[in-house]
Amino acid sequence: MSLLDVKDLTVRRADGRELVTGVSFTVGTGDRLGLIGESGSGKSLTALAVMGLLPAGMTAHGSAVLDGTEIVGARDGKLDGVRGRAAAVVFQEPLTALDPLMRVGHQLAEPLRRHQRLRGGPLRAAVMAALAEVRLDERVARAYPHEISGGQRQRVAIAMALACRPKLLIADEPTTALDVTVQAEVLTLLDGLVASRGMALLFISHDLAVVAGVTDRIVVLKEGVAVESGSVRDIVYEPRHAYTRSLVNSAWELEGELDRMAP
Repeated sequence: MSLLDVKDLTVRRADGRELVTGVSFTVGTGDRLGLIGESGSGKSLTALAVMGLLPAGMTAHGSAVLDGTEIVGARDGKLDGVRGRAAAVVFQEPLTALDPLMRVGHQLAEPLRRHQRLRGGPLRAAVMAALAEVRLDERVARAYPHEISGGQRQRVAIAMALACRPKLLIADEPTTALDVTVQAEVLTLLDGLVASRGMALLFISHDLAVVAGVTDRIVVLKEGVAVESGSVRDIVYEPRHAYTRSLVNSAWELEGELDRMAP
């Protein structure tokens, strides 16, 4: 059985407009799948629907089975045992996931306390270990989110997601708000952590080069519809859909421009 099995997933607004239409894909244990598309393609809404976190006024239809639990139509109480344990999310902007009035160490301690049932000394040690795993030192534990850099905040968000020991990590544009150098560091860190823990990865981005570097398969979304899917090699070197070809051509053009700018 797949870890995540999505079939004919549709997301509608209250006025009936479909923002995601009939999307299907599977993620098995240890798999790495990328969802790619431009802004408004429905990739982030797909991830929110999979976690049962759609904004008010939006509804999901179809099926999304996460670690044996049907998410579509399930109540929050039923999903409490799935979120975190089965899947955890790292969002684009960590400030939305971090409490600005709470020190980083206290925020990281909460999922460790809840999911690993740690207290006292063992909890403090686990917080330090979690920070070290994402290459942050203990000074960060005493800081508030606004006192650390964007790259450091994203590392904290990754540490909080991993504290739940999920089987699937959903990374929704996790490096878009970072500069190129920090982006590369965070991607390398994320890639290594997923590999070392044997987790599955659902990586969401508009950047084909980034997705191709951390995933094995890709689903291409355009205006809420999956227009193409396949291995990274097939998508990059043998794209079939016109929209996919445009994404690939843009990626190659950007790479060529960067090569010309290099000293």
